[in-house]
Amino acid sequence: MYIVIEGQDGTGKSTQVELLKKHYKNQGKEVVILEEPDGDLPQAHDLHDMILTRGYDFEPLSNVLLFTVARIELWKKIAEPVLKRGGIVISARNYWSTLAYQGYGEGVSRNKIIRLTKELLPEKYFHPDHGFILTAPDEVRFARQKNRGKATETFEKKADEFQQKVNSAYPKIAKDFNLTIIDASGTIEEVFQLLSKELNL
Repeated sequence: MYIVIEGQDGTGKSTQVELLKKHYKNQGKEVVILEEPDGDLPQAHDLHDMILTRGYDFEPLSNVLLFTVARIELWKKIAEPVLKRGGIVISARNYWSTLAYQGYGEGVSRNKIIRLTKELLPEKYFHPDHGFILTAPDEVRFARQKNRGKATETFEKKADEFQQKVNSAYPKIAKDFNLTIIDASGTIEEVFQLLSKELNL
């Protein structure tokens, strides 16, 4: 099974992904987490740092290409083997993030992003068994980002105009790809209950 949890920074994706992993592991299932573009893979981690933490000012299309390289590595080396063994892959983000941030936010052609990704990744990548988008008001997200103890990343530093473009992108992406929107403004437990209901846990 392949599950994707999407959403703006500060909506609690990583927390919910970890809770889902714990649930499935308690059932004795093999579970891995993908944190696109990071994850438990050195080359993907280095690409994550290049794009998001070192302050390089890449062109928007370069960001698309770098994210896609990380995506290929994570999928081929981590996700695909687990799925072939009948395990579970839970991903915090996939290429829908690139559509939101580089497409709607930075102005790269969304058709180009989709076409490029489809040329380079297998069909299963595009058809998760379950896809969710977490949403929360800006004040909730900003408070969580402030309290999480991590350095502010490249796209979190961008101006309000960019953030609003990304915010408005996710409902459109949910509609285009038939994704379930989850209200993530509640407590960790409340959000997990909403996800659990959708997944019939």
